[in-house]
Amino acid sequence: MEYYESIKTPVLKGIYRIMVVIQRIIGYICAIALPLIIVYQVVLRYILKIPLMGIEELMTFFIIWLYMMGGAVASEKRSHIECGILTLYIKKEKSIKIFNCIKGILSIAICLWLTYWAFWFFKYSFGLWKTSDILHIPMFIGESSMFIGLVFMMFFTFVELIDNIRDLVKFLKGAEGK
Repeated sequence: MEYYESIKTPVLKGIYRIMVVIQRIIGYICAIALPLIIVYQVVLRYILKIPLMGIEELMTFFIIWLYMMGGAVASEKRSHIECGILTLYIKKEKSIKIFNCIKGILSIAICLWLTYWAFWFFKYSFGLWKTSDILHIPMFIGESSMFIGLVFMMFFTFVELIDNIRDLVKFLKGAEGK
């Protein structure tokens, strides 16, 4: 299901689509590059007997970006927070909708806190501009993935919270009419 269908604002819907495209492009690039790098390393090291320094270092950048974009995709698909045990005990539809709103508010609060710290680290990393040991790749490239990934996660969690609040209001209005 594409969750942007429930978004009423055209600007927010456009931002949602752009963010989905960006995260998927980054995810696809990382998911394709990692196995290719590993195969390249295996061929060089075990078949051609030519060790190549720095492959593991290069893989680290792709791994962290893939990990953070995976979290963003989970936020987009709304599969990032499962409260299965708690929802077993909630039987009423109204209670489930209230629980989903509370879960969304807590998720936004935690995501805002983590994004604040990730932004601080983003600025610190950019200002320090340290490089990797072997290939001398700026560490900022890998370290920036935490901030960017959390911004994506916060946006998708915010959209989910809006949908949960909208569902609760719609349910409460329907319950008043009965």
